[in-house]
Amino acid sequence: MISILIIQLSWIRKTQSMQEENLAIQKKQVELNKDHFTNQTLSSLQNVRRIISKQTADSTDQYGAVQQIQDNYFLVEISEELQLFYLETILKREFYHNKINFDFQVGMYDCFSEKMVYSDLILYKNQGAFQHAPKSVKVVSPPLEKKMDGHYFTIFFPNTDFKPIIFASNSFSPWIYVVVIALLILVFFLFTINVIMKQKRLSEVKNDFINNMTHELKTPISTIGLSAEMLMRPDSSEDPQKIQRYATIIYKENKRLENQVEKVLNVAKLDKEQIVLKLENLDIHEILKDIKENFEFSQEFRGGKIQLNLLAENTAIRGDLVHVTNVLYNLIENASKYCEKEPLIVIRTKTDKKNFLIEIEDNGIGIQKENIDHIFEKFYRVPTGNLHNVKGFGLGLFYVKLILEAHNGKIEVQSNLSSGTTFTCFFPI
Repeated sequence: MISILIIQLSWIRKTQSMQEENLAIQKKQVELNKDHFTNQTLSSLQNVRRIISKQTADSTDQYGAVQQIQDNYFLVEISEELQLFYLETILKREFYHNKINFDFQVGMYDCFSEKMVYSDLILYKNQGAFQHAPKSVKVVSPPLEKKMDGHYFTIFFPNTDFKPIIFASNSFSPWIYVVVIALLILVFFLFTINVIMKQKRLSEVKNDFINNMTHELKTPISTIGLSAEMLMRPDSSEDPQKIQRYATIIYKENKRLENQVEKVLNVAKLDKEQIVLKLENLDIHEILKDIKENFEFSQEFRGGKIQLNLLAENTAIRGDLVHVTNVLYNLIENASKYCEKEPLIVIRTKTDKKNFLIEIEDNGIGIQKENIDHIFEKFYRVPTGNLHNVKGFGLGLFYVKLILEAHNGKIEVQSNLSSGTTFTCFFPI
């Protein structure tokens, strides 16, 4: 960006320098053109004055008889009154010889009426030809600032504009161009940085997922291997209780392994849109009662409790039994995992005009505000500080969000650090 801006600034300075030089050259040329025009016009009018003097036998001194009032406005003093047509004819001839190729208007002072009489605008055409402009074309010669005595006439050139030509590029400032380019570069730069940061974060999240998955799968595999090794010992065959215990461990760890693999496969299928929901009429209250019973049985040693406040009157929704049950199990499992004391989970149900609402409130460690926006992302796991016994892949809430959206529902979360979290599921009635 700095390199491009330096190049742009250098280019602008060079361009401005060139424009200033060209403008100076134009101004000089304009001054030369103006001087040439003035000299040629004065010379032509002096010749006209001499011709008129010969015709009228005027022997008065001609010095100062021709005056330049403005850049394009001249006055000529004469001794006798002339016909306007005759004066126009002489002027056309002299202007033609001196190559004064501009439109002009003649003004003749009438002594009797003490007024100026103006001709039509006389237009210059190609090859030195002049002709009168249509009557509709109106030109007004500037008024004289002081009154003149005697006879005189004026010549006004309305279309002589001796000004330098301004470059069209000046209408669009090059600084605006630089600012636009800089802003575009900055936008693309920030976009690139954003993409890089997202890729970096995604890479970190995936590495974390791989590490978690390796740990989650390695633990039951090691336990199964160790139990199998104990079963193969000769002395174990003589103790049926040992066989039963090791077989039970192998069965449970195998189930645990199966569940972990199933979670990953379910999310993979959802990503590929391969899951087809088997919609049926579900009674949410019955499902919640079954979940409560199973949860409290599994939490027998830890003492976890679920409190049901089932206030909804209409308990039927259209949904997939397996996925809806998994959604609720995931939320309740998280509420239990992220709790440093005896879990107490309060589940409330209610309805509004369009939705069946399930609120799942826990007394866990809570979620920091900066983490709430990310908890539904794939592989994301909330940092737990000193609590290191929480296992998982970071797929649970991602799965929950996908399933609710597949049911045309949604999920919302409210949390206070150290005082618990409340998830609210919305199912269309």
